[in-house]
Amino acid sequence: MRLGILGGTFDPPHVGHLLAASDAFEKLELDRLLFIPAATHPFKGERVGATPPQRLDMLALVIADDARFGIDTIEIERPGLSYTVDTLTDLARRYPDAERFFLIGEDLVDQVATWRAPERLAQLAEIVVLARSREPGMAAPRFRRLETRRIDVSSTEIRARARAGLSLHGFVPDAVAAYIRDAGLYR
Repeated sequence: MRLGILGGTFDPPHVGHLLAASDAFEKLELDRLLFIPAATHPFKGERVGATPPQRLDMLALVIADDARFGIDTIEIERPGLSYTVDTLTDLARRYPDAERFFLIGEDLVDQVATWRAPERLAQLAEIVVLARSREPGMAAPRFRRLETRRIDVSSTEIRARARAGLSLHGFVPDAVAAYIRDAGLYR
């Protein structure tokens, strides 16, 4: 089994996450890709706007009935701060025979060395950088580089648009936009 692992705060999840996951699924020939929302990101603290249950609800709306994708609540269920090395260790125990691919964005490449037990990460999963730029030097040489579509959308921008009362159509699936509106998120 080839297992992709995509973590993040997903606050909110958007079309960029979905397209990057689709690209990784196809190019890495994965059997399954797990979205793993963080409860509290060690580097972001309490800055997330939606609660963990709300982010889970929105992720479920984003992946809908797509059998390629699943959601794992391992980090939300873990008390305290959640570290990538702990998550990958748990997933290695649960999927011992799987070939695991940990997917990160280019923006995280320089941070990996500051994470807890960074040397252990590559033992638990192949680290794959989802590269949106076409510049070959953007990914660290020790990580696999996978070119994905250039989708210039971010959760930060979506939260700002919601705060300003602007349309989220095209940034998130319509079901997620309705969820954000109905829950009064990011206002």
